[in-house]
Amino acid sequence: MADVKLDGATRSFDFSLPLVIIGAGACGLVAGLAAKSMGIDAVVLERDAIPRGSTFMSSGFVPAAGTRFQKDAGVDDSADIMAADILRKTHHEADPEIVAQLAKASGEIVEWLADEHGIPFELVEGFLYPGHSRMRMHCTPRRTGEELMACLLNAAEKAGLDVLTEAQVITLHTDEEKRVHGLSYRRPDGAIEQLGCQTLVLACNGYGGNPDLIARHIPQMKDALYFGHKGNQGEAVLWGEAMNASLKDMGAYQGHGSLAWPHQTLISWAVMMQGGIQINREGRRFSNEHGGYSEQAAVVLKQPEGIAFNIFDARIHEQVLQFEDYHYAFNTGAVRVFDSAEALAEGLDLPLEDTRATFDEMERLQAEAGTDRFGRRFDPKLRLAAPYYVIRVTGALFHTQGGLEISTDGRVLDTEGHPLPNLYAGGGAARGVSGASDSGYMSGNGLLSAVVMGAIAGRSAAMAVNDAETTSV
Repeated sequence: MADVKLDGATRSFDFSLPLVIIGAGACGLVAGLAAKSMGIDAVVLERDAIPRGSTFMSSGFVPAAGTRFQKDAGVDDSADIMAADILRKTHHEADPEIVAQLAKASGEIVEWLADEHGIPFELVEGFLYPGHSRMRMHCTPRRTGEELMACLLNAAEKAGLDVLTEAQVITLHTDEEKRVHGLSYRRPDGAIEQLGCQTLVLACNGYGGNPDLIARHIPQMKDALYFGHKGNQGEAVLWGEAMNASLKDMGAYQGHGSLAWPHQTLISWAVMMQGGIQINREGRRFSNEHGGYSEQAAVVLKQPEGIAFNIFDARIHEQVLQFEDYHYAFNTGAVRVFDSAEALAEGLDLPLEDTRATFDEMERLQAEAGTDRFGRRFDPKLRLAAPYYVIRVTGALFHTQGGLEISTDGRVLDTEGHPLPNLYAGGGAARGVSGASDSGYMSGNGLLSAVVMGAIAGRSAAMAVNDAETTSV
């Protein structure tokens, strides 16, 4: 239930705070930390008993440009280079001002989280994700969203940021001018409590868990496996529609073409970028595996039975063991090993002749640094060698990328481009920087919008509170 009532100006609230944030994922926690650093009393409301959200299910990679972590590794990067990479990947469909703002602020915010809040960021080295021209992924040591969330929750506790769990927001109370005066939330026992606010930040992610909204905005994925947080029901979109807010890029989403099946464990796309390939049940390659893992979800789902096989070797296996998700997949039997292409075809029940032809073509391309019919160039330095490691995978919908249109300071805009009085958004609740479909998604876009725009929106909302208090004096 996501409702908006025009009774905010006359309603009495149980208690009030200067800033309320809905959603305790990365976006909401970072927004709260940013506001607290400016001396603003804030609370984060979370529907679940334990804050997790989409961040928990991600790899926890935050792209940022010009950081000291990059400089220490000899990586020459800048906000301009990062912004150009994002716009190129989206075919210039993303809002260039938002892209520029996120790229410009990314380095400072990652370093702020590391220095002020003890988030143990390090740079992911050794390979580039599709679309990125520089190594700019920053992660915590275990390279999981679970660890990133734990670090952010620890930071919130140390900063004295209140996080109220099992508080599902059901109604926003506004006035005729679209100013939010407060909200109502439901407690586990069914009791409804009201909370007033001066400013509100929507950090409640997207609508991947709402089949009706997926069918309306992303019909091609309505039957796809949803590998995201079930709480992503699209409340921000529904509240925004009721308040005449502008929605943008609603067909954009992040898919992933490498979800171990039936284990349902995310397999890093580093497997492909380091030389791996995907084949289908016919023993054939069917795409350029370097084109991007988001658009690969739909491509994999079009294969027989919606299944593909990731094929790589011991060199890649050793490299991706540093990813905890892969380590888990290996330990639970998702990875099989074959001594030859023939043994692989027999073990996976694939057509021997077609499988052998696929390997012959791959070996030829690798030997001569050739480019295949899909446009992928094979680097001889990344040549695969037996024994071959194999993971059975499928494609899945991870999270949506469209949402509320916002300004560069995180304010929600109405359909005429005017900012709503005191409503801010970030992360999956807001329009992302992935263009209008699946092909514009670039690794880290989701956490870029969550972490960096979360900080920007939190700071902007805090400034609005300070300005209002100064004016009232």
